[in-house]
Amino acid sequence: MSVWERRWALPLAIFALCAGVYCATSAHRLLRPSPNNHYVHLAHAWLEGRLDLGGDPPGTNDWACFDTVSRGPCPAGQYRFSGPDAERYRWYVSFPPLPAILLLPVVAIFGFATLDALFWALFAGAAPALLFIVLRFLRESGRSGRSPRDDLLVTTLFAIGSVYYFVAAQGTVWFAAHVVAAACVCLYLSCSFGARRPALAGLALGLAFLSRPATLLLAPFFLLEAVTAAKQEPRAPSDSAFRILRTLGTFAVPLAAAAVFAMWHNAARFGDPFEFGHRFLQIRWRSRIETWGLFSTHYLPRNLTVFFLSMPWLIQSSPFVRISRHGLALWFTSPNLLWSLWPKKADTTVVALWAAVLPTALCTLLYQNTGWVQFGYRFSLDYLPLLFVLVALSGRRFGVAFLSCAAFAILVNTFGAVTFDRYPQFYDDDPTQQVIFQPD
Repeated sequence: MSVWERRWALPLAIFALCAGVYCATSAHRLLRPSPNNHYVHLAHAWLEGRLDLGGDPPGTNDWACFDTVSRGPCPAGQYRFSGPDAERYRWYVSFPPLPAILLLPVVAIFGFATLDALFWALFAGAAPALLFIVLRFLRESGRSGRSPRDDLLVTTLFAIGSVYYFVAAQGTVWFAAHVVAAACVCLYLSCSFGARRPALAGLALGLAFLSRPATLLLAPFFLLEAVTAAKQEPRAPSDSAFRILRTLGTFAVPLAAAAVFAMWHNAARFGDPFEFGHRFLQIRWRSRIETWGLFSTHYLPRNLTVFFLSMPWLIQSSPFVRISRHGLALWFTSPNLLWSLWPKKADTTVVALWAAVLPTALCTLLYQNTGWVQFGYRFSLDYLPLLFVLVALSGRRFGVAFLSCAAFAILVNTFGAVTFDRYPQFYDDDPTQQVIFQPD
């Protein structure tokens, strides 16, 4: 076996094993198109030479409707238009387009019969494999003192001991975006340590942005890594400054190209390069978006409540456990993340990781939605790979407490992956978004 084959054997095995687990957990979902296959419809529209759907949407869940006359939202509560109204009110997929780009060749063959859940379950194996590559690099470069076994444990916790597991087993539009973005974020990390591959790092972050825009706020990690790498070399200050600027420029070019593409796509649809279309979603709580915007401190108390305090409800009758549609707190689904909070040594790498995590987390906490409907706080996936890297870099021993939390996390997230959107008796049926805690 060649050196290249030895290097890639384990990551490829992780990819295959994780993809197999996600497919097995998805089960019957793999046999038909998902009920919310927005990206299939977006890819199909492109193949027909359109940016809109060319007619009414196939359902009522998170489709954007744009009034081409008033340049604003369509009349509230309407999902079907006929006659002249069908030309005036046009339907769009407002979610960023990278997942649809990935689906293009498959949709070109199978059309609306594309088994998108199968595609995304297979694709979901990429993020754990790439995360393992990141952890291996940190170990081999001396930044991490972990053993190969420790790296495999952290990878396992991300793959099946976090909300990534339930997301990977779904296949529908919101969860597919997380699956794609998580892989891009892991690739971004792999290329960013030491700012060793600036062009590829910029491309990876740009692709993550084209799936989950909040990931753009992970850019400070590369910036700080580039500064640190330049300072560690014995160069004159002017040479170091020049190297930093050159590295950042190389990083910025592909990232800017991705941003320009998104802006063109937005402007071509809505006449505004900064409008993805979420403002035009035909949803019941559109009034709060019109009042407070998509991002506001108004949403922070509710989002923090879900992030920190949402717990399972214990009830007296079968099935004895019930979960809010807002999902469970992040620390409950992944208690091992607590090890990231007190590293033995807060070196420049740890500081750079937190400098990326905190603004990205704040952005999601200011969003108008908690992640509804979900098993756990899925918006954390925008930065979750970085938190697991921080766990590996904490320097803390993976002892009995850590392993006990790991067993709990795998059990909890396996339950979520198996039951979510499949066994409704375990989940609250409140349709209003008002119920977070168990009613009195």
